[in-house]
Amino acid sequence: MFPLIILLFFFASIINVVFKFWTTDADFTLLSKKLKREEIEDKVVWITGASRGIGEVLARQLASLGAKLILSARNQAELERVKSQLTGKHAPGDVKILPLDLASGEASIREAVEKAESFFPESGVDYMIHNAVCERPKSAALDVTEESLKATFEMSSAAGKVPAPAQTVYSASKFALNGYFHSLRSELFQKGIKVTVVCPGPIETSKDSGAGSSGQPRLSEKRVSSERCAELTIIAASNGLKEAWISYQVGEKRIEVAAQKG
Repeated sequence: MFPLIILLFFFASIINVVFKFWTTDADFTLLSKKLKREEIEDKVVWITGASRGIGEVLARQLASLGAKLILSARNQAELERVKSQLTGKHAPGDVKILPLDLASGEASIREAVEKAESFFPESGVDYMIHNAVCERPKSAALDVTEESLKATFEMSSAAGKVPAPAQTVYSASKFALNGYFHSLRSELFQKGIKVTVVCPGPIETSKDSGAGSSGQPRLSEKRVSSERCAELTIIAASNGLKEAWISYQVGEKRIEVAAQKG
């Protein structure tokens, strides 16, 4: 009788783990962590791609946690709109707007870096969140004063970990991006700078137009809200995780499409 009870308990545990695996919206390591507010409050956070989508939601949540923000994107009017809606210990009054096009030349990016550092000369920039989409990472965008920078965060994609149908070029670019920042981690380790790669899967945003972030028609599958994605990203950041997955499990539709394409 006793061995049977143990066996039933064992199978129940397996079922519980499988259920959690299929219903959770992030990897188990990330879900086991709690927000460390002290790692966010009064820290200077520079967000690129902050005028909409996940970048805008990140700005809103970080401001509410007491962070000092520098917001960058190409559209200054949209950045001003985002700033006006922020509330928090240092918002909106102390939020800095820094228009920036990451597709521009290295010289203009270095100029933006110098300006970002000048906004808070007593502390410099503590964290950088690379959320803007650009064709390749710019080394100048990482040249923030090393004495102040604690960590950099790259908003990548789960497509850089799991191949996605009809997204060959997009997936390849994200695989490369992940490799770039994982390699960068080894370079910055000796300087005490952490690198976190965040890999969101399908994300639902308030301005979703029916296409995925890659511009491909989106599949019928459960999507994580942008608010939840931002929340989990901040938890990963405050805990200094090397990598974080934010997604429900690969949907049946995606598997079917992949199978049909061979």
